[in-house]
Amino acid sequence: MSDILVVGSLNADLVVRAPRFPQPGETISGHDLQVIPGGKGANQAVAASRLGANVSMLGRVGRDNFGDFLLNNLKSNKVDNQLVQRDDASTGTATIIVDANGQNSIVLSAGANGKVTSADVEHASFLDFKLLLLQLEITTPTVLHAAQRAKENGVTIILNPAPAKEIPDKLIALADFIIPNETELSLLTGMEVTDISSTERAARKLFERGAINVIVTLGSKGVLIVDKNRSRQVDTYKVDVVDTTAAGDAFIGGFAVGLIQGKSIEDTTKFGCACGALATTKFGAQPSLATKEEVERFMSLRGEL
Repeated sequence: MSDILVVGSLNADLVVRAPRFPQPGETISGHDLQVIPGGKGANQAVAASRLGANVSMLGRVGRDNFGDFLLNNLKSNKVDNQLVQRDDASTGTATIIVDANGQNSIVLSAGANGKVTSADVEHASFLDFKLLLLQLEITTPTVLHAAQRAKENGVTIILNPAPAKEIPDKLIALADFIIPNETELSLLTGMEVTDISSTERAARKLFERGAINVIVTLGSKGVLIVDKNRSRQVDTYKVDVVDTTAAGDAFIGGFAVGLIQGKSIEDTTKFGCACGALATTKFGAQPSLATKEEVERFMSLRGEL
């Protein structure tokens, strides 16, 4: 049995570093363009695989050089790519600008990611997996169908509602864990999210839509865990930030691995925070994702293993 199935996106990230984000109509100079494997689905798959999980990826890439690049990258990271299909559409891309503070601005072109269908999901045997990871860079009906199949087969479901968009209540209710950031939580609830108190109120609003557990990532402020009985904040780690790209995906990969290892929610969250923090110390999406040994060493030096 494999540990984790990821149904989601694969992108070629076209990344350029610049001193700041350009203003509308402005041209500024940046560093050399880099092409880096990305996509929220593939990022989370690689993150979990590097942490020692057995992971399969389901999605689509184009019949182009970027598609070859992304499939080979999955293979080199020990992610099973047999459920990734080739499509006549171009491979998905993300154009990313990273400023001098490590913050990023991203424009997505879905390409083949927009062609992932419910029929594709039927190629997966959900009896073979313990956990399903979902995001929103493929079509919502496909995400919903995958969640329904997983629920029918007793598979734990993590939903990362990113990029931020409206989703149906039935999808929220199917997820065992929904993991938004503050922006995504605000969009899902229509509530302003500015501090811990407002974050908790907004998270509890999701329970009215069927949520079971809400894990809100707060960047440098850590994570807020909210269930129907209580909430608790988990601090993250202070590091020198180089690039925040894929930090959220690193957290989710770590959180997923912690769950299948049977850790407590607090310990799972702390492990995810370590993965996310380490990802911000390196440039790029998947190149920044830490191995199990790197995360354990990082936590051990801080007396937490």
